Amino acid sequence: MALTLRFTRAEVLHPGGLETAPLSIAEGRIAEAGGREVDLSGYMILPGIVDIHGDGFERHLAPRRGAMKDIGTGLLAAEAELAANGITTAVLAQFYSWEGGMRGPDFARSVFEGLDRVRPETVTDLHTQLRFEIAMLDAYDAVRALVAAHRIGYVVFNDHLPHEALAAGKRPPRLTGQALRIGRNPEAHLAAMQALHAGMDRVPEALAHLARDLAQAGVRMGSHDDRTAEARASWRAMGVPIAEFPETIDAAEAARAGGDAIVMGAPNVVRGGSHNGNASAPDMAAMGLIDALASDYHYPSLRRAAFLLSDAGIHDLAGAWRLVSKGPARILGLDDRGDLAPGQRADFVVLEAASRRVAGTFSGGRASYLAGDLAERLIG
Repeated sequence: MALTLRFTRAEVLHPGGLETAPLSIAEGRIAEAGGREVDLSGYMILPGIVDIHGDGFERHLAPRRGAMKDIGTGLLAAEAELAANGITTAVLAQFYSWEGGMRGPDFARSVFEGLDRVRPETVTDLHTQLRFEIAMLDAYDAVRALVAAHRIGYVVFNDHLPHEALAAGKRPPRLTGQALRIGRNPEAHLAAMQALHAGMDRVPEALAHLARDLAQAGVRMGSHDDRTAEARASWRAMGVPIAEFPETIDAAEAARAGGDAIVMGAPNVVRGGSHNGNASAPDMAAMGLIDALASDYHYPSLRRAAFLLSDAGIHDLAGAWRLVSKGPARILGLDDRGDLAPGQRADFVVLEAASRRVAGTFSGGRASYLAGDLAERLIG
């Protein structure tokens, strides 16, 4: 049940900055006034975090290699972690890949079917992203059907084939370990990769048709790991306007010049740069080349990244927080969240002002996480 409350004496984050002003919620929305009064002195209230791309849920589905849990139970455990990190809307990014195992087509279907079953039990607003490996020419029709069957609203195109090694006739790095991890003969795995590499000349036409069909169905689309301005321009021409994790400043600047949305990983900010030498997210933020930050593989990084950017003076707090709230919400077409204006969804996170720890998370006016003194104040 959505709560009807009036929070007082908290610092509330609005586009102009923090204000000590009441915040009311009713019927799942931010309200003008009314509700039982709750004193939140010592706390901050910020718009709920919108995670536009995260695969941290995988560890709840298979806590150890080969130890697959019940999909539904794992997804509910993942939702608890999302809520504990202030995330009110989450896009679960699931591979559909030749790599097999937890990245394979069968596992993807299991995840989407499991989410369809448990979604009515969750408070966090859970969405899905399909990360499709474009070399899988035989899977294009299956992807169309999967997207339609599970109402997947976001598809990202990936190409993780080691083309350079395959073109040179070499065995790609980590081939044997990757094959054994998914229970496949290494030679058979190599042969499958070589066959996919050999068919790349047919990918552009098939991809153009798929992108057209998905666009007509209202699906949002993104590219992944763009390295050049030319690559980003090609994706834009195909109707793919979201650039996820561009690897170079040139690609990011091309995205900005073309009006594309740019998503970077919050862990990149927390680390102070990319772990593999790609473009630095803090530098990109300073250059105005980020529209949204994503958790990628680490949910706590979203909150930490926003405060790091603010503390470093790269953005003020409202601008930094926008990268984890209003920015990703707009890219996803979710215009009813991301700020605390009256009429918006009552999606917000309550932080201890001194420690910045998450004390409570509310999605659609319902509590998804409560801890410590905040829980006592609400119950009291």
